[in-house]
Amino acid sequence: MTDTLSRNIETENQFYNKYTSSPFNDLHSIELQLFKIFEEELNSENPVILNYKPQAIHKLAKFLTGEIKRSASVGIAGETASGKSTITLDIIDTIELFAKVFNAGRVITRVNTDDYYYDRSEEVKKAGGMAEFAKHYDFDVPEALELDLMCNHIQSLLSGKSVMLPKYDMSGTTIRYDNYTLAKPSKIIISEGLFTLTDKIKDAFDFKIYVDIDNDIQKERFFIRAKERGLGDSAHAIYENASNKANIYIRPCRHIADIVLSGEAQRSGYKIFLNKILSIVEQLHFSK
Repeated sequence: MTDTLSRNIETENQFYNKYTSSPFNDLHSIELQLFKIFEEELNSENPVILNYKPQAIHKLAKFLTGEIKRSASVGIAGETASGKSTITLDIIDTIELFAKVFNAGRVITRVNTDDYYYDRSEEVKKAGGMAEFAKHYDFDVPEALELDLMCNHIQSLLSGKSVMLPKYDMSGTTIRYDNYTLAKPSKIIISEGLFTLTDKIKDAFDFKIYVDIDNDIQKERFFIRAKERGLGDSAHAIYENASNKANIYIRPCRHIADIVLSGEAQRSGYKIFLNKILSIVEQLHFSK
């Protein structure tokens, strides 16, 4: 608690020193508003934000004011059952509702990291099914996905080009349908997945977000999901492998993240927090 308080005080002093020593303009004003929103959330009783880097505030202000004119890319990572998919969908729904209210058109495009798993359907057939194939193949490593292709697709969208995205069958066939979904460029390109912030793909994102969660809660969620999916006795082995690989590939991503979100906060909290940021967008672009 003391470390957090000291960090907050130090960060607050840095921000206020900056604004008192610089000419007041729109960018500085927006940055200060964002800083207040983030700090209030960070210090609330059940925060959706656990940590953030001050430079993320500065970059966000540049995008919101239009100083950076291109699209922004957002990558969200976290362990299995951390809540990253639910948070991502809530972010998309909140932004799309805002865009609908203000007739802003297309504002957000989703690129699903899971759709970039390699097609291993022929190997599954030869093995006699998914259960046998999975005994000798690890899905819980970044090498199981074609992240280079994903990076190329995101870069194309950021440059204003439409792309055809793949679609991966998660039912156990491991079939990947390439050139399946047309994705058009928009203001925000958002991606989420286990390996979204790993080395091959992390630099594609302007904003790196990590969803953190207590291990006991994450484990409980995992086994509830495993039961729903009928994994049976294999669930324990799957969880142990996923946890071990997460320790190598996923948990270190927390340290490179611009923003760390709580996977335990109430869903309404994420929407309330995001709407505070969107109120700045309304103020800048829709209040005339």
